[in-house]
Amino acid sequence: MLRIGSLELASPVVLAPMAGVTNAAFRVLCREQELARVGAVSGLYVCEMVTARALAEHHPATLDLMRFAPSESPRSVQLYTVDPEWTYRAARMIVDNNMADHIDMNFGCPVPKVTRRGGGSALPYKRRLYRDIVRAAVRATTGTNIPVTVKFRVGIDDDHITYLDAGRIAEDEGAAAVTLHGRTAAERYSGRAHWETIATLKEHVTSIPVLGNGDIFAAADATAMMEQTGCDGVVVGRGCLGRPWLFAQIHQALAGDPVSPPPTFGEVTRIMLRHAELLADFHGELKGCRDLRKHIAWYLHGYPAGRDLRKQLSLVSSVAEIEELLAPFFTSDALPENPDAPRGRQGSAAAKVALPDGWLDDPEQDDVVVDDHELHSGG
Repeated sequence: MLRIGSLELASPVVLAPMAGVTNAAFRVLCREQELARVGAVSGLYVCEMVTARALAEHHPATLDLMRFAPSESPRSVQLYTVDPEWTYRAARMIVDNNMADHIDMNFGCPVPKVTRRGGGSALPYKRRLYRDIVRAAVRATTGTNIPVTVKFRVGIDDDHITYLDAGRIAEDEGAAAVTLHGRTAAERYSGRAHWETIATLKEHVTSIPVLGNGDIFAAADATAMMEQTGCDGVVVGRGCLGRPWLFAQIHQALAGDPVSPPPTFGEVTRIMLRHAELLADFHGELKGCRDLRKHIAWYLHGYPAGRDLRKQLSLVSSVAEIEELLAPFFTSDALPENPDAPRGRQGSAAAKVALPDGWLDDPEQDDVVVDDHELHSGG
């Protein structure tokens, strides 16, 4: 059980927003997998990150990212923002138009095009700006049942640690929960996440839930994180790539129930086909099939798919083609090798985090101006 403001979740498991991945089709698929294995949908499934300014300016691409399926409840959105005024406008727009039931604030993105403009995991270093942004989001939702939560990283690098201040400020300003990814921006997704920082944050933030994020690739990882850190819930990102059934497995593990085994190759091929159908329904057949291509390697990792099948699937343009290619394997009982292997981005740490000129000069600077010009139009 996890309570985030007005939201009460039967399972303390959250799908982390991932650009190009956690669209409505993928979220529905994850929910279907949980329902099939557990008998209920009990976690929180967050849509792709949207930019506050783009949302407030009604950019079509951003509004498209905000689409939810009728079956999705609660509806959760993550905002990227660098400006308190645009934050307030976007959050108020969500409230006034009943667009979501939960708002999460992104201060964790380590991507250079974001940090070099002072956004994402760079922003909490500017304590006053960070406070003003969190305050604006909470103010916009005051008097509603829409909780605001905040996600951030340990800091910019080992010399510029921000997570304890970020947690305290979010708590003081009325955030309903905080999430910590246990890496700095410089570490990106390399090495192992520092779960001990989640435990430290939990000791310092005592009045609201603290959620942990980083290196949850199996149900056992989720239980281990909660046991080792005392966190109130887990946020799963890369671990669910090609494994939409992971949320059901984590639910089972945290409830003390037997964990469902990994699906057979035949089961995975049918899940892939269902994913294709959902993508086609939400985005049109051609665009949906193209979108599926990025998921193919994740789905087939560890299964005896063969090079030819992988290559053919990477060229599909219709659901019928996908079904034709996968149908011969629908009854395969082959199991994956190393089913809990890490997924998604890993790579190496950055020698230096891209930041605006003079960004590190004064953490209390209150007249800082950040530029989201190239980011706000694309969502």
